[in-house]
Amino acid sequence: MNILGIIPARYASTRFPGKPLVDIGGKSMIQRVYEQAKKCVHLSEVIVATDDTRIYDHVLKFGGEVIMTSPDHQSGTDRCAEVALQHPQYNVIINIQGDEPYIDPEQISKLAACFNNADTQIATLIKKVQNEQELFNINSPKVVINKLSEAVYFSRSPLPHIRGQEQQKWLNYYTYFKHIGIYGYRADILQQITKLPVSSLEKAESLEQLRWIENGYRIKVAETELETYAIDTPEDLINLKIR
Repeated sequence: MNILGIIPARYASTRFPGKPLVDIGGKSMIQRVYEQAKKCVHLSEVIVATDDTRIYDHVLKFGGEVIMTSPDHQSGTDRCAEVALQHPQYNVIINIQGDEPYIDPEQISKLAACFNNADTQIATLIKKVQNEQELFNINSPKVVINKLSEAVYFSRSPLPHIRGQEQQKWLNYYTYFKHIGIYGYRADILQQITKLPVSSLEKAESLEQLRWIENGYRIKVAETELETYAIDTPEDLINLKIR
């Protein structure tokens, strides 16, 4: 199985412009993500996909592989699809978040293993919710799964609702999972989902993956015990422990 890792990276982040190039302990964020991804033995190749010449030139400078993509893409998924078309030799694509400088290669490997099952169309990772702060954080989507380890629904709200119990006690009655935002796709499935129109559920929750579920695509989930640390705002850098 040939697996391509793609790291979408754009400069014009609303909450943190220029985020991929921010310095973290002497290296840029995008370099740290790239180097972590390269440690994964299941990836045949790793490519940064960007629409900004500053990021493009920087990746070349540290010796990484990079491709310029259209500035019109609405999501990292769309950017991955453009790069995948240029590399038809790969049958699985893994979309690696460009704002997680210390992503663990084991997480990428766990996601890649989902595709050992020929029926897997799309895959992602989940992690058990540990506390109330995670459970009720609208910026940390939760995942409802079925007995086949497939995602039934993603929501910014804690689902399911535990009827008749105080919210502070919900974790005592149900095992909640949060979504870890890394995706894998069969190459043909990736091209299909990027052609789908925005769905009603996606609009409601502002979660792209609901478009896929609403159109009948299956999302396999694998559970990880490893935490990820995304940098969404400049403030997030304050609490980041440099490794």
